[in-house]
Amino acid sequence: MGILQSLKDKLAPAKDKVAGLAQQHGDKIDRGLDKAAQAVDAKTKGKYSDKIQAGSGKAKDAVDRLAGTPDEGKDPGGGTARPTPPPAP
Repeated sequence: MGILQSLKDKLAPAKDKVAGLAQQHGDKIDRGLDKAAQAVDAKTKGKYSDKIQAGSGKAKDAVDRLAGTPDEGKDPGGGTARPTPPPAP
């Protein structure tokens, strides 16, 4: 058995636990990501809004993949179908 396989075997229980937590608390995680994105966008005065939204969307997609729902937030065009919150004034 190789080192990589040994590492994967040791991390499997942690991945299962994280996946369960992502399934159970996915909506709370999404709200937290939205709040964090809004706070960062406000601090940068909207200068990096597009990058912040893209990063937030990728983080939400990663949570969805962990939770086992990879297509839930996708539209047929490949982008995310979630509405993004308006930037804080």
